[in-house]
Formats: sequence, structure tokens, C-alpha cells
Amino acid sequence: MSNIRKVLCWRQKRREGVGTNKKSIPFNKQDYQSLKQRCLVKNTLFCDPTFPAESNSLGYDELGPQSSETRGVQWKRPKELYSNPQFIVDGATRTDICQGDLGDCWLLAAIASLTLENEFLERVVPHGQSFTENYAGIFHFQFWQFGEWVDVVIDDRLPTKDGKLLFVHSAEGSEFWSALLEKAYAKLNGSYEALTGGRATEGFEDFTGGIAESYELTKAPPHLFKLMQKALTLRSLMACSISVTHSQDTETKTSLKLVRRHAYSVTGAKEVHSYGCLVQLVRIRNPWGRVEWIGSWSDNSKEWNSIQPEEKAKLFYSAEDGEFWMAYSDFIQQFSRLDICNQTPDALSSATVSCWNYSQFEGDWRVGSTAGGCKNNEATFCSNPQFVIKLEEEDDDPYDGEDGCTILVGLMQKDFRKDKQIGRDPNAIGFIIYKVPDKFKGCNNIHLGPDVLLRQRYTARSHPFTNKREVIERFKLPPGEYAIIPSTYEPHCNGSFILRVFTEKEAAASPMDTEISADVEKQYISDSDVDPHFKQLFNQFAGNDSEVSVFELKQILDSVVSKRTDVKTDGFSMETCRHIISLLDRDGDGKLGSVEFHILWIKIQKYLEVFKKHDTDNSGTMSSHEMRDAVKEAGFQLNIDVLQVIVSRYANQQYAIDFDSFVGCLIRLEMLFKMFEAFNKKNTGKIELDILQWLCLALS
Repeated sequence: MSNIRKVLCWRQKRREGVGTNKKSIPFNKQDYQSLKQRCLVKNTLFCDPTFPAESNSLGYDELGPQSSETRGVQWKRPKELYSNPQFIVDGATRTDICQGDLGDCWLLAAIASLTLENEFLERVVPHGQSFTENYAGIFHFQFWQFGEWVDVVIDDRLPTKDGKLLFVHSAEGSEFWSALLEKAYAKLNGSYEALTGGRATEGFEDFTGGIAESYELTKAPPHLFKLMQKALTLRSLMACSISVTHSQDTETKTSLKLVRRHAYSVTGAKEVHSYGCLVQLVRIRNPWGRVEWIGSWSDNSKEWNSIQPEEKAKLFYSAEDGEFWMAYSDFIQQFSRLDICNQTPDALSSATVSCWNYSQFEGDWRVGSTAGGCKNNEATFCSNPQFVIKLEEEDDDPYDGEDGCTILVGLMQKDFRKDKQIGRDPNAIGFIIYKVPDKFKGCNNIHLGPDVLLRQRYTARSHPFTNKREVIERFKLPPGEYAIIPSTYEPHCNGSFILRVFTEKEAAASPMDTEISADVEKQYISDSDVDPHFKQLFNQFAGNDSEVSVFELKQILDSVVSKRTDVKTDGFSMETCRHIISLLDRDGDGKLGSVEFHILWIKIQKYLEVFKKHDTDNSGTMSSHEMRDAVKEAGFQLNIDVLQVIVSRYANQQYAIDFDSFVGCLIRLEMLFKMFEAFNKKNTGKIELDILQWLCLALS
């Protein structure tokens, strides 16, 4: 109950804008303004108790408390290192980011790209922070995390060795925004060591809320250069790297001074005229601020003499700053991978810049209800969450020359880096896209079943399932309606996910789930309608008062079902028997008369028929994944949220539901719908209760 209450409350907050960049969520419930004010009043410097200046904040293995790497580390504030430290000097630039003794070049490449767009940078690095005015040793930064923006508070104690910053630092030395940003991101992920190893795409997304795609350059599509140019006009962030086959080759240099397994930022893509020929050039930034490419079109190479001075000036050509140009043909030969982070519309304030259409959804895979696994698991696959996207307009001026609708789909599993830190293996995730059949077009209030998902060929899918943080694919699809089915590879795996859909043209997207409703057949039976034989049987149990109490009802039901060999039961609970009487008791005396009991008997016979039909393996129990179809046949149409609550309440440890639990669930559902209908007098789909009404209904 506490979990569903938390989910429902959070959805209400999201509708109010909580979790956006303008209404970010205080990480660890630490409010920056109140903490800072408290320090100023007390004239003390902030010390963060949630990320202390201790070895545990450095790491857990190679940077763990017992590691030789952490010996001699001292945590110092910038004012202990420099007499006049600065937060940002003359604006944040790419040269402010120099790598230290931490393998997080992927992160630094993302930070370096961030400095190219002040609008992006200001979303991450809030204004008004300095080491002079109202200094209290406290700073804060904002990051996008799994669909929402969080505000991370830190103190300014930084790890040092021999009086120098251990990790990221500025080339100038006394500028500290990048080191503090790295610390805030380390806190968000649990430790500095948690940042070791990664892809720039992760940093791109967490700094912008965008969606990042990757390209293997050995298989570069013919239109990739034009795609890069288009991405830069859309203010996308890009990074590239060279893969290695052996770990010992990490950050070693090639003969042309490129660094292997090192993340570079891509900052430009231009065409120039060289000796009368058109040459495609790519501009690249090394986050180290040094070590540059020495091949064709490198700084001071002879190729620069072949273009006109005015054309050369437009390329912002400079030398020995960690940034360099190279021919696109060399780029795809020398580098292994290109990452592009596409931005959401809310990240771009300029109305003159075209942008993507964007939809985002949160979801869960829950064992027993929505953790259906991949399509190989036919018995459970259809239980997975479903989403629909309606593509109506084809792209304008397609970069690849093909007509159709460009769509980017990203599936991200939450808490990926934290789970790895505690030794928990992430799920292998992926998704499949189906064309929605004509008979279901325009309908969001449905849940596609086996007739579509198991018997119809899919339209598109992600690459083989991966246990990475996110899987992203770009597709070109004809106009139409499509269903997206995200899943884990194995069934019965708990997890939470974010599904994001980007389209070049406006497109409507929404969860695909049934509306909640009930259509329970009402029984109109008078005393004269009760079969004499049934009445005689009833009187044997009812006694002198000709009514059945809750205790007598339990005896009757247990006696009847215990004689059946085709269903399994632990016996009816007193709670279920009380719900039955609460539902069917017409005169309010807390007992059932013969007519009321006859109505119950008709219901139970119907429920038994439904139960046996969905007990497909004749085990005497029903799989919890069958509950959606079973309760629908019994007259109740429910969505994923309600089904998850039902499974957690009525299924056993093996996620099976026995007959008495099935009956208890249906009786409870009918009673709840009956209560809601009684208070939904204006037929608005909403009810309002005072505290007395709420308590009486909840306890009944």
C-alpha cells in the first residue's frame, strides 16, 4: 500500500511540474538555500554529512578505504589551495576541464561539450555562486536523472595530493567550477570511483535531458557527415572515441597522436574548398587540453595553405589548445565510435532553431504482472507495458534522401550505475515496435494481446538485448500508428524504466492501456426463484435463523471447495467472507439469507468457470500473468497500476493465484466499484469524501 501511495502522490507532483529543470528535486532532500542561509547565520562553512570528506566518498575498490591509491589524500577547500580562488573566470570554457587521476574522460568530454552552449551550461550550473559574496562553503548543481531534474548540494572540500587537486582541474588552476561539478556528479552516483569508465552519451544525457545515439564508424552510413551537420544545427552534443582490444592499451597514443579509449568532443563539421575540390572537415576537442592529431589538416599542416584566408578564418582555426581539425575521411578511419546527443524542445529557448518533438514515459517491470520478458516467452510477453506513437507527417528535406518519418526510441533502466556499485547486475533490455492493426487505430484504451504480439510480424526492434544503461535506435518508418513494447530479456525481472520517443515532426504518443471499468451482471432473484433443493441445502447450514453468518459462510465455502480436486485452495479467509457479506447483504444485518446466498452461489459458479479456463496447465492455480484476461472475462477491465496491486495482494510466492484468492479479489473489486458508483453521483469519474466517509469505506 505504501508503494502505490508513493507512486500516486509522485504522479500528482509531476503534473504540477515537479522534476523539471525549473522545479528540480532536492537530492537527499537537501535544500540549497536553507542550508546556505543556516551556515551564513552561524558563520560556519558547510560540511556535507551525506557525502563526507572521507575515503568512502572516493570509492569502493581501487579507490576504496584500503587502497594504496587513496593514501595521502587530503580534502581541502579551494581557499586552502589558492588565496583568491574563482568559481568561473571569463565564462566557462573547454580549457577549464583537465583530467586528473580518474578514468572519467567520458564525463569530461561531456562537460567540455556543455561549455559550447551557455544555455545548457546554465541549466547544470546555477547562477550566483562564488567564493566571495555570501560564501559558506556550499555549492549546488542540477542533473537530469531518469526523467527528472535533481538539485545536488555539496561542500567545497575536494580531494588533493601534494597540494594539488586529485581529479579534474582547470588549466588556469584557480578556477573551480569543473572540479565542484565533478564532485556533485560523483555524489549523485555514490562515489568518485563510480564514475570510472563510461560513455560520453551518459554525461550528455544527464547534463541536458537529451537522448544520445551511437554509430560504429567502421559501419558509418553514407549520410553520416550530413547527419552530423544537421545535429550541430540542432545544437546536439557529440563525442567520439577509439576502441581497444586490450585494457593495457587504454589511453595509449597512436602514431598520429590520437589517444585510444579516450573520449573526444566533436565541435564542428564544415566543408571547405581545397585546390578546387570540396573537402569535408571535422573539428575535435581533446578534454586534456593537449595532445593533438598530427595528420592531415592538423594544426600547422600544409593543407591549411590550400584554402582562402577568409574561409580559413570562418573555421575558428587555432593551434595547441587541444582542439584540432581533421578530414572526415580520416575521422571515420581513425575513430571507432561517434555519439550524438539530441536535445528536447525545452532545452532550446531560441524559436529560430528547429527541434525534435519529444515524449517521455515512466514504467515498471514487476514480477507477476508486467515483467513479461522478450518475445521468446510466449506465456508472459504480452504482459509487458505498451505505448503507442502516431506518425502522421514525413520529414522535410531528409538528410538520407529517404521519405518517411524519423523516430528515435530510447529505453533506459533506472539506477544503472548505483546497482553496479553494489554488485547487482543490470537487466538486459530492449524493445519491439509493431504496426497497430487497422481495427485498433485511434484507440489508446486497449492492451494488445497474443493475436497481434505473437502472431503478427514486428515492424522494427532494438539490436540484441543489452545490459547497458540505455538502448537507443533510430528508425525511418512510414506514416501510421505503432505500438512500442519495452521489455527485459528474461521474464520475471523487476525493474523501472524510462521510455523516450523523439520524432522530427509532431507526433502524438501515449501509454497503451485499458480504461478502468466494470460490467458485472446484476442478479434479480426473489425468494420464489430459489430452487427448493438449493434452499434445503442452505437450511442445513443456516440453522434456526435461516441466515448464514460470516463464520458459517466460511465453513460452507471451505467444505465445498475442499471436495474439488481441480482447484487448489488454502481455504477462504475471514476477510473474503466479510467482503462477500458486505457486498450481498441487503438488509444490513451482517448475514446472508437464502436469496442472497443463491446470488453468491451463481457468482462462484461463474468465477469457477473463468478460473478453470485460465488455469492453462491444469495445476489448480492460475498464473498471475493471466489475471488481466481473467478479471476481464469476469466483468472488470483494469489497467497496469491496479493489476500490480492485485498481484502483490493476492498472488503467492510463486506468483500463482489459487481459487479462494481469485474469488476474494473479484468480490473485493465488485464491492469497490459499487462504492465508487454510489458516490460518483454527477458521473464525473471523480468522488469527494470527508474523513468519516473515507474511514468507513476503507475499513468496510
